[in-house]
Amino acid sequence: MRRPKGDNRWALGTPGKVASFMKQVISGVMIVLTAAVLAVPAAVQAQFGYETNADGSIYTYSTNADGSITIAAYSGPPWAITIPTNINGLVVTSIGNGAFEGLTNLTGIAIPGSVTNIRDLAFELCYRLTNASLADGVLSIGSNAFESCTSLTSVTLPSTVTSIGGSAFFWCISLPTIVLPGSVTNMGDSVFGNCYRLTNATFANGLLSIGDSAFSGCISLTSVAIPGSVTNVGDSAFAGCNSLTNLTIPTSLTSIGNSVFESCAALPNVTIPGSVTSLGSEAFGDCGDLSNVTIPASVTNFAADAFAGCLHSTNLYFQGNAPSISPRNGPNIGPPLTGTVYYLPATTGWSNSFDGCPAVLWNPLIQTGDGSFGVRNNQFGFNITGTTNIPIVVEASTSLAGPVWTPVQSLTLTNGSYYFSEPFQPGGSQRYYRISSQ
Repeated sequence: MRRPKGDNRWALGTPGKVASFMKQVISGVMIVLTAAVLAVPAAVQAQFGYETNADGSIYTYSTNADGSITIAAYSGPPWAITIPTNINGLVVTSIGNGAFEGLTNLTGIAIPGSVTNIRDLAFELCYRLTNASLADGVLSIGSNAFESCTSLTSVTLPSTVTSIGGSAFFWCISLPTIVLPGSVTNMGDSVFGNCYRLTNATFANGLLSIGDSAFSGCISLTSVAIPGSVTNVGDSAFAGCNSLTNLTIPTSLTSIGNSVFESCAALPNVTIPGSVTSLGSEAFGDCGDLSNVTIPASVTNFAADAFAGCLHSTNLYFQGNAPSISPRNGPNIGPPLTGTVYYLPATTGWSNSFDGCPAVLWNPLIQTGDGSFGVRNNQFGFNITGTTNIPIVVEASTSLAGPVWTPVQSLTLTNGSYYFSEPFQPGGSQRYYRISSQ
């Protein structure tokens, strides 16, 4: 028997191996060792072990109560490895806490379907690890499991994994994309935080919660579509994603918490769904390029600094009554934004200002009863009237059954009126129009 490097425990193997080892030691030592063995409960005698492979690599392992194996440590080379499905006839079901932690020579890892759990810190600080493949069978990935694997460029997540622990892939700065299968229901805090090169994250229906700071600091992330199964998005979940230009917020959310999209500096437009009732502190703070925000009637209150630091002239379109604003918490918290608030006819609580910003009635109307409506000189057109200088978008669709509305023209109602027209195509398909805010 050999003792694994760095391990000061003697490995206990099969009774035959132990007997063979006993014969090689002097009598006095054998008596002491035998007494020690007899003093240990039988269930613990085979708890620790190691296996030396033909290539010279060594797996240190522990035997679980159900007779399965947990990998406890590894000594190589080789450094691109496939975890065995069994050791000494026992099935490998777990990668233990810190089992490969700090193995800076490790370059590749393939984990078989027999493994159900990858525990905390399992591959943390494996700086040269470039790819990790997890087969169907893995159920959970522990906290910090792949943290600071700075060379990791490829991760295959199986369709069986249900939870990913906090900081599991934190600081994996070379990871370009991640696909989360529908089996994942929970993502821990900071799970993909500071993944600087992450440009695309794909979520599937089935995900229920996204932890605090889950994608914070992902400065290359350009598009986020949160699936309709998500009911909770943690504070600062996408903070600092300053390349984010496309955002879909589902109707399953009832609130947008503190700093969730703070410093998403490239985000141009946001439509908040009608399920959301509140906006947290700096929910969209420091979104410097934010031009248009649509807030549904369901939002009845939001933090005074929900839009603090939005430097450009931001148009905020309210679809319901004037919401309440939470008390300011300090002397430096100014108006929610630097632009203009627009509200609809028949809504209440509005005046000519809202929390320090000008408030304007948004009431564009397509005129169908005057002589401008219809086809003229091979142009189809109509007058649009409303409050002077309100911004609008004319959109068109070829069907009202599941319509797809396409922006045709963005304009301002200078002097409260505008004549819109576009070429008429005889014999073409039907065309429908509407007025939108963005």
